[in-house]
Amino acid sequence: MHKKVTVVGAGNVGATAAQRLAEKGLCDIALVDILEGVPQGKAFDLMEAAPIEGYDARIWGGNSFEITSGSDVVILTAGIPRKPGMSRDDLLSINRRIVRDVTHQAVQYSPRAVIIVVSNPLDAMCHVAYEASGFPDSRVVGMAGILDSARLRAFIAMELKVSMQSVQALVLGGHGDTMVPLIHHATVGGIPVTELLPPGKIDALIERTRHGGQEIVELLRTGSAYYAPASAAVEMAEAILNDRKKILPCAAYLQGEYGIRDLFVGVPVVLGSGGVEEIVEMDLTDAEISALQKSAAAVRELVEAMQNLS
Repeated sequence: MHKKVTVVGAGNVGATAAQRLAEKGLCDIALVDILEGVPQGKAFDLMEAAPIEGYDARIWGGNSFEITSGSDVVILTAGIPRKPGMSRDDLLSINRRIVRDVTHQAVQYSPRAVIIVVSNPLDAMCHVAYEASGFPDSRVVGMAGILDSARLRAFIAMELKVSMQSVQALVLGGHGDTMVPLIHHATVGGIPVTELLPPGKIDALIERTRHGGQEIVELLRTGSAYYAPASAAVEMAEAILNDRKKILPCAAYLQGEYGIRDLFVGVPVVLGSGGVEEIVEMDLTDAEISALQKSAAAVRELVEAMQNLS
């Protein structure tokens, strides 16, 4: 294999992303974490699974970014979750520092990589990685829309008792309560979901999607979602590594598209070897545009709050 991906953070999301990358046979993997022994142990564990699972990826684990040299993609999962008693500003300050530090180190060894941001709060952390990397905006992209869209697709499929593969749906906007599900674009086997479910049920599924992450946090009690976020990040990495030119909803830096400027917001993009190669401007209804701009305003408020922190 000649492609290489660095995964920063060997926690649940990062380790699962490394596993997905290896099992798909996409690349070699460098797993980096500040905790001594953790990335090394997980890398060895993944390598020892290779003869059984049938993949040949080389996987390195370490505490230094030297092992990441020459990566094509860097997936940032580092950061801490919000804990009881922690304010939003506390979380912003801590994760800004972490993401800024790991981005500086990653780009030193992989100056031509595409950065995929998974760290939360995601929309704000995209700005941190963008500024810290010095990369063109096309090479910094956030994972959010794929995850939110997958949740909506899963809930629709479970409600209708049909194959997950039959459902297509798209969620734009910020990664949070102001996300914008485009329900009129959702289909099941090509049939509009609005023809298959009553409005009240659709509204309930949208609301569940908005709080899908919190639902999992409340059930797990000691953690948050990681299987689906890891899968979403790997779908993005695959599109970049294989130059798929795949249209996916991602947090991209907008410069006037959808009436939004200088902000990372979830929109459909063409994802290929150059990162965000095109921003797809859909023909949205007035209500959808209004909702998207409201979501962008919430993102901007978060970014400004972070920038005003000492």
